Amino acid sequence: MQIKLNFFGAAKNVTGSCYFLEANGIRLLVDCGLYQERDLKPRNWADFPVPADTIDAVLLTHAHLDHCGRLPKLVKEGFNGKIYATSATAEIANIIMLDSAHIQEEDIKHKQRRHEKAGKKSPFPYEPLYVKEDAEKANSLFEKTRYASEVEIGTGITAEFREAGHVFGSSSIRISVTQGDETRTILFSGDVGRWDLPIMRDPHQYEQADYVLIESTYGDRVHGEVADIPGELERIINETVEAGGNIIIPSFALERTQELLYHLSGLLSEGRIPMLKAFVDSPMAIKVTEVFKKHPELFDDETMEQIHAGDKPCDFPGLSMSRSVDESKAIAKAHGTSIIIAGSGMCTGGRVKHHLKANIDRPESTILFVGYQAFGTLGRRILEKPETVRIFGEEYPVRARIERISGFSAHADKNELFKWISSIKQPPRRVFVTHGEEDQANAFGEFLHEKTGWHCVVPDYEQEVILD
Repeated sequence: MQIKLNFFGAAKNVTGSCYFLEANGIRLLVDCGLYQERDLKPRNWADFPVPADTIDAVLLTHAHLDHCGRLPKLVKEGFNGKIYATSATAEIANIIMLDSAHIQEEDIKHKQRRHEKAGKKSPFPYEPLYVKEDAEKANSLFEKTRYASEVEIGTGITAEFREAGHVFGSSSIRISVTQGDETRTILFSGDVGRWDLPIMRDPHQYEQADYVLIESTYGDRVHGEVADIPGELERIINETVEAGGNIIIPSFALERTQELLYHLSGLLSEGRIPMLKAFVDSPMAIKVTEVFKKHPELFDDETMEQIHAGDKPCDFPGLSMSRSVDESKAIAKAHGTSIIIAGSGMCTGGRVKHHLKANIDRPESTILFVGYQAFGTLGRRILEKPETVRIFGEEYPVRARIERISGFSAHADKNELFKWISSIKQPPRRVFVTHGEEDQANAFGEFLHEKTGWHCVVPDYEQEVILD
């Protein structure tokens, strides 16, 4: 028995998730994500460590950009195999990849003009990583799968997708490799969600795996309780209303925006916050919300009960969906306090940067973070409350209130990750701790080893291991 595993992303960092598995003459990737940390972005431009046209298949855990964002580049370099994913993941990934292509094309134009004006030279090529046509080609390669069904990837290789509880359509994937009379199972956690989240079903727990790759985004800490979210949101909104500012919420189009709308709807119906103008200023988030409506089978029982009772969990009076650029620009002219939910979630691009520019220096406004901010992103820098931040090439003083609600996280914390993996009855041969910054990955690996005695490894970028 010999299986080769390489860590082509999310090794001692959070974004760029990508794992390479070779067995039985088949080469496949699990995820193919974009790097979003500034120091690691050059990896997006590098050639894949193995030729793209030699890869037979990609298995996609979910549709976040740091998991699917390099698929169009893989296609551009020659990949023409199948991309296996759940239906919801395939549909949302298409939206996200097309949006990514558009943003990159626009960003390159803006950066080139700005650099030429300032007499600077960009560290990146003045061309997009990929274009709309590459994203469309990637979308044409999807093979939609169902939860709990076995998918044959190649001779002696099957895969099973199960609910990860992280975002809509997300999966953990267990791959089985058979050689002769022996079978080995390799479990890829994807991003593990939390229990009792609104809308989402709970993560599936496995009883068996020979090898486990487990994420560790929050492997060194414990989140606030999900039950505390409405109270924190109520406090922040009411304080900002009293101050007379806006609430700017950088939010991921997938899951976080819909969860925010769910909580805002509940607070309004209970009279805990005043009726305000609220904007979802993200065409991508609007499109993703439409995918949610297409797949009610993925909602948890509580959300289904609300829908059957005639409620609309992600809608309420005063909510506007800003699809066009003109509608986005008009938000700045709104009087009084507004709640503005805009992408991108880490402030690395998109419309949220315009709203930050207009509000970051206003003491009466609040910048509210409800998701993970990777090292080197604009969101992370704002969260650290510096005196100034650079937005669109200019420095702005940070005078707005900076708030964070940790209970919103769609990532499991240290205890929840342990809950997820501890259902495995027999000790795995090895556990690889990935998808976490180095300190977090090391901390969770040590914690897991202390709790179980299992052999835990924090792999390096491009490290190769042989699974026997």
